[in-house]
Amino acid sequence: MLKLYWHPFSGHAHRAHMLLSMLELDFELITVDLPAGEHQQAEFLALNPFGQIPVLVDGETVIADSNAILVYLASVYDKERQWLPDSPQMRAHIEQFLSLAAHRLAGSIAKLRAANLFNRAIDSEPLTQEAYKLLKQLQSYQHGRQWLVGSAPTIADLALYSYIKLAPEDGISLADFPNVQAWLKRVEALPHFVPVQLSNVGLRKEAASSGANEKND
Repeated sequence: MLKLYWHPFSGHAHRAHMLLSMLELDFELITVDLPAGEHQQAEFLALNPFGQIPVLVDGETVIADSNAILVYLASVYDKERQWLPDSPQMRAHIEQFLSLAAHRLAGSIAKLRAANLFNRAIDSEPLTQEAYKLLKQLQSYQHGRQWLVGSAPTIADLALYSYIKLAPEDGISLADFPNVQAWLKRVEALPHFVPVQLSNVGLRKEAASSGANEKND
């Protein structure tokens, strides 16, 4: 059985969890206690010396990094080659979005969310500007498209989904990006979709506080 070392609040781990589910594979989720520093202990570092989740264990094969896990699962277990097609052009376009997820998305939206979730002090203004710039670009790119690459969902969609869905937890509103919101709903409608774990921070916290105040009026 496949094993995924993860944490339920990790968007990186969620993208791997989604593909495992969508491929209808048998797998075990093993929660790594991040607040307790389990990811820096010798046992976990033997799996991933860089001390990060997620990590996939498939027999003797150990794959760290969420995008690498997506590529591995799609290459080994997707017999229909939907999630990572054989076409060099398609694969190149998918790689573009994997790179975007690993850099611009992780360096803005994901970083803002982690700061809110774990009460980390950061300079949020430039990250917020980059987050909105990225969402505006995706809004334009997705005009007239159902999926990020080609006519069917691929690992490109899964790589971007989790943290964009979590953007309100950064204080980033998706209200002005209807194409992005429609794409999120298409991903959520896929068979065997796994919802991402939401937290009461950022705009979600503000909405909850506003609702509580209205009830008290």
